[in-house]
Amino acid sequence: MGLGARITKLRMAKRESLQDVADAVEVSKAHIWELEKGRTDNPSMGLVTRLADHFGVSISFLVGEDPRAEDADPKIARMFRQATDLAAEDLEVLEDMMKSLLKRRGKTGAAGRGER
Repeated sequence: MGLGARITKLRMAKRESLQDVADAVEVSKAHIWELEKGRTDNPSMGLVTRLADHFGVSISFLVGEDPRAEDADPKIARMFRQATDLAAEDLEVLEDMMKSLLKRRGKTGAAGRGER
């Protein structure tokens, strides 16, 4: 689940309108709508922080980087747990591998389909 879907789910759970959220985090209603629909990339860290505070969740949960979240992929959560046991140099190798895989993915057309 992406940032926009999480915002929508949290907003609906609180029974808030787009305007309610916009007022709470000091942006326009249109900006919240664009975030929810995935039409805006890379919101500022300040906005992400204000949204997380408003909804009472962590930033990592809001942006989908919490391996313990209820909708987290179990494989990713398992790999995260296993990675915590790696030595620093092994983590560097793992990070390089991830960068390489993501770069390759971008070159195979994923970016052209709106995936990333």
